[in-house]
Amino acid sequence: MLDKVTGKSVEDWNSWWLLVAWLTAAGSTLAALFIGEIVGQAPCNLCWFQRVFMFPLAIMLGIAAFRLDVGIRIYAFPLVAVGAAIAAFHSLIYFGLTDEGITPCARDGPSCSGADMTIFGGVPLPLVSLLAFLAIGGSLALCRPGVFK
Repeated sequence: MLDKVTGKSVEDWNSWWLLVAWLTAAGSTLAALFIGEIVGQAPCNLCWFQRVFMFPLAIMLGIAAFRLDVGIRIYAFPLVAVGAAIAAFHSLIYFGLTDEGITPCARDGPSCSGADMTIFGGVPLPLVSLLAFLAIGGSLALCRPGVFK
């Protein structure tokens, strides 16, 4: 089926959106591993939970992009939604918009809102994580279901 404006087929658009979702997940996974393993910055509790929901997306979306499987949306959306919710909560903690009584980070472990939670001279990691989850969710939302190659 051709798009009348661009002349591209729906399958072409689906393949691009799946590729964007996979590249975002793979880039986020590699960045988290780089920050944790190469830079040596220990992740806080909420960062670990965000990793739990991001790392499988890199594998699942890679396979889906290779196979042009738009049906991955059914399996990926729950991971994206829960990961984005955790990242949003982490962002609220980072910006000081939540009560200190519900801060999940241990007193002796890495801080959820410390200066170590920034990259590129001040960009908060929780916000970057939230944007990555939203970009993946948006890319998957733009895939049109029911179109197979």
